[in-house]
Amino acid sequence: MTMICFDIGDARFNYRVAGIALRDNHVLLNRVGGEDYWVLPGGRVNMGETSIDTLQREMQEEVQEDVQVGQLLWVVESFVGNVESKNYHVLGLYFLMDLTPESLVSRTTEPFAAMDGHIPLTFQWFSLEELDQVTLYPPFLVEACGIYLSRQCICWIVDSKAIVEDCMPFPYYQSPP
Repeated sequence: MTMICFDIGDARFNYRVAGIALRDNHVLLNRVGGEDYWVLPGGRVNMGETSIDTLQREMQEEVQEDVQVGQLLWVVESFVGNVESKNYHVLGLYFLMDLTPESLVSRTTEPFAAMDGHIPLTFQWFSLEELDQVTLYPPFLVEACGIYLSRQCICWIVDSKAIVEDCMPFPYYQSPP
């Protein structure tokens, strides 16, 4: 299948889906290789694949776990400049997801290694209270994971630095220039 990722000049568009797995006031994060930043688990959507199928496939590929995909929490447009000589425009859908109670990932307390094809990954559970000490992308997640997880709404966030102050059904917020 073809991932929905394409280049136009010096810009790259990515359509990404990520999952928020929670356990005992901790959230599961991962990072690629030796990078110094963390992201929520997930990946790029393939053409013709639903976002829910993508998240289930990515978790199966990366940690060999079945997940139950829950509520869509955030629709995020991120603009990241000068990465690998590209300016990125990322459209991300962020869903709650549940691991099964018997899941090895749910029961682990230490960081663990995984592979995405030939790419090494590290997964780790982080306390929601310590997220402000973690380099997390997009950056809005540091605050969002602590504030908006209990809200029953979908937030549309433009630019990764933005956070919606009052989350009502389908709010829109654009960060100042």
